[in-house]
Amino acid sequence: MDFNLHRGTLLRRYKRFLADVEMPDGTLLTAHCPNTGSMRTCGQSGDTIYLSHHPGKGRKYEYCWELTQTLAGFVGVNTHLPNKLVEEALHAQKIPELHGYTTWKREAAAGESRLDFRLEGPTGVCWVEVKNVTLLERDTLFFPDAVSARGTKHLETLQRLKANGDRAVLLFVVNRTDGDQVSAAAHIDPVYAKAFAQAREHGVECLAYRTCLSPQSIFLGESVEVR
Repeated sequence: MDFNLHRGTLLRRYKRFLADVEMPDGTLLTAHCPNTGSMRTCGQSGDTIYLSHHPGKGRKYEYCWELTQTLAGFVGVNTHLPNKLVEEALHAQKIPELHGYTTWKREAAAGESRLDFRLEGPTGVCWVEVKNVTLLERDTLFFPDAVSARGTKHLETLQRLKANGDRAVLLFVVNRTDGDQVSAAAHIDPVYAKAFAQAREHGVECLAYRTCLSPQSIFLGESVEVR
């Protein structure tokens, strides 16, 4: 996926969905923040950030916050992009663990829940739920970065589908260039961490892939260990 982004300096993030930004020429603007999480370690006042521009479409906020620049590289903050990146990777067969599926549907109903992908192929059905990971503490990446009842529900749904005979996969998109491994954030959401451990014990597969990202492009790259 290609980008054409504009650099700015984050002044503050507020009301979860808004960010005040100063552009290099001194212009002040309010951008949309497409991330409902705490954004710990990727959204501090004074950070250099990168924005996409969407003029003339009836949008209240024409700019959208896409990347934060850190000393180690970039962090992707737009939680709407990981599903698109996974679909691109499925088309290009860049996720070896998910080879062999011929069709897929996004936002597929699974009982009372919806999961990001339902894949079908000669070997059967595979359900995939995608999670955006940005929280880094020391060398470990954690999910979630805030209490996530919705995330716990997704794990329970994946476990149920696995018990019914389908394949079930939790796919972490590591949306930053640093960090060695992914783990459930028990210190932030112990309920999610317990559900994560239980789902793995009952056959839910957990994968993680890191994005290769810059102000010019973003795509899925190497796999990352899930602890």
